[in-house]
Amino acid sequence: MVERTTCVVVGGGPAGMVLGLLLARAGVEVTVLEKHADFLRDFRGDTVHPSTLQLLDELGLGERFAKLPQSRLSTVSLPGPPPLTIADFRGLRIAHPYLAMVPQWDLLDLLADAGRAEPAFHLRMSTEVTSLVREAGRVAGVRYRTADGATGEIRADLTVGCDGRWSVVRREAGLREREFPVPFDTWWLRLPRRGEERPELMPGMRHGHFAVIIPREEYFQVAYLAAKGLDGQLRAEGVEAFRDRIRTVLPQLADRVGAITSMDDVKHLDVRLNLMTRWHRNGVLCIGDAAHAMSPIGGVGINLAVQDAVATARLLAVPLRRGVVARDLARIRRRRLLPTMVVQAIQRFMHRAVVRPAIEGRRNGPPKPLVTVMNAVPWARRIPAYVIGVGLLPEHAPKWARRNNNTESK
Repeated sequence: MVERTTCVVVGGGPAGMVLGLLLARAGVEVTVLEKHADFLRDFRGDTVHPSTLQLLDELGLGERFAKLPQSRLSTVSLPGPPPLTIADFRGLRIAHPYLAMVPQWDLLDLLADAGRAEPAFHLRMSTEVTSLVREAGRVAGVRYRTADGATGEIRADLTVGCDGRWSVVRREAGLREREFPVPFDTWWLRLPRRGEERPELMPGMRHGHFAVIIPREEYFQVAYLAAKGLDGQLRAEGVEAFRDRIRTVLPQLADRVGAITSMDDVKHLDVRLNLMTRWHRNGVLCIGDAAHAMSPIGGVGINLAVQDAVATARLLAVPLRRGVVARDLARIRRRRLLPTMVVQAIQRFMHRAVVRPAIEGRRNGPPKPLVTVMNAVPWARRIPAYVIGVGLLPEHAPKWARRNNNTESK
């Protein structure tokens, strides 16, 4: 079966859903393809940053988002002694001076519901893209397979890859990325959270171990960082040895590591940090992690992906009506390259200065020069807060995509 749309978006993550919603509000026929049957996958990034919260307000979704179960974090700290606050959102003059910790599936469901209200928006779940369609020297759409084995084609004026760090679109388009060295991988798990424990984002750094506690509404999501390539060793050592690692680095949670019943409860993330030298070819574009995989440090990957999507919709809504050409697609990379490179440079510095010394057992706290600066100049904490929470080039919803909160919440 061959179908037709104006824009096909591959991947129903934050970038894909935001792009689909915005283009539909511009009157562009858009089809979003998501290979899974639902959005209920754990251990995704759950940080919703101030700039994304502002965008949701502009889209008329702010009130609905505020009703979702969430924890709000106003500071980011590193362990001491004494603990050091490195980012304080409370000093920023912005509408939402905090990070909202919300399960990503709740955010995606909200965006999907908003999209379904637009006649031009079409969401297809359980639809996995297998390859690209080429015609007359350009990408002309995608081939897909559904969960029941059915296959088909969707022809489109533009194909946008929002399908993450292992992007099929990027691979099939022959786009290449530059890989940066990363000294660690991440192992995700969850531990019980008691109601009286206040939400705070603070890593643990102790005796060659590094972990980050991310508060969710009913439990703690924990990221354990260790040297890249250790997954096989950790699983061979077994669950009790892994529990000992968590007890060592997070002694305050030692009484609940029994919740890790087996190594099946521990999910491995192969951390990548890369950047494509070219984000497009004729008829196809990659954005978000498909164009620049981010380290989990700072939790900024989602924010950058959403910003990419807003810029893409704003810059391509009109060209898609007349016929998008290569120079239109090149504008996306020019717009989003600088903020991406700056964040990646900061992440690479944090890898060298904080994470590597910690996992190699050379440091149990933040670098002394950083402690000196932050304690001597407290307002300096606003700088990383702004970079993490807002970014160097925040994108705003175009006028044609904006809605009133009261209208959307009815």
